[in-house]
Amino acid sequence: MAFLRAWIGLLRWDKPSGRLILLIPAGWSLWLLPQGPPSSALVGAIVLGGLAVSGAGCVANDLWDRRIDPLVERTRQRPLASGQIGVVGAAVLLLLCLLVALAVVIWGLPAASRNLCLLLSIAALPPVLLYPSAKRWFPYPQAVLALCWGFAVLIPWAAASSSLSGGWPLACIWLATLLWTFGFDTVYAMSDRDDDRRVGVNSSALSLGARAPMAVGLCYFGSLLLLGLGAALQGVGVPFWALWAVAGAGQLRESLRLRRVDLPRSSFGQHFRHQVFLGSLLLLALVIGRSWTVLP
Repeated sequence: MAFLRAWIGLLRWDKPSGRLILLIPAGWSLWLLPQGPPSSALVGAIVLGGLAVSGAGCVANDLWDRRIDPLVERTRQRPLASGQIGVVGAAVLLLLCLLVALAVVIWGLPAASRNLCLLLSIAALPPVLLYPSAKRWFPYPQAVLALCWGFAVLIPWAAASSSLSGGWPLACIWLATLLWTFGFDTVYAMSDRDDDRRVGVNSSALSLGARAPMAVGLCYFGSLLLLGLGAALQGVGVPFWALWAVAGAGQLRESLRLRRVDLPRSSFGQHFRHQVFLGSLLLLALVIGRSWTVLP
């Protein structure tokens, strides 16, 4: 049982928030398609592929950081850092995750969009695998993660439409996802600032310094505006806007709370979980709004 827990921990399946937060932008994309809500088969394929890619990213992250994680309080008990799983085993698991993601693209997505989705998946692979190293050479590694998250918008759209000719609605969702991701991952990095500074790695939380809370708030504000613009361009129904306003109030509250100087380390993890809730609320708003527009 301990062995199984170690493998689950390596994939982060014991922490569902991190898995859900990747699937949320994919949902935004699927429910803003010009042809209307997606089929259940496509949703299932995107969820399975997203879980596989997310797992691959987690394993790649721990392989890159297996010598750093033992020095950081939040990560020192991870399976690779604590020696519960070896490098070879982790590499095999990484390969299996990538093979599952490839199988979803080849056999799970519509034939008309298969080649485009395969090209996008190949394009996504370098940033996904290199992101964990970005903290060693780039002052804002969270921007690299945001780029990875952007593919969670492009691939579902391409799978359903067989193209990326989505115009402004697609551009709005993509940019909203980049801003949202940079914001919440910057907050996530705030809990590690002291350890990262001591170890000598970068994060946007360190690079932005005292400006980090303001930058995060601006990212959330921009993300909300862009998602709202994309919804308006697609003619999403009235119920969307009520939930969008509630999510906006929640983001304002979360942004203002970051300005407190006495926040405990645990509050940053709580903020991350709140982002899962608020992002899911926006997805629910789109689902209800699109359903409203297609009702007779």
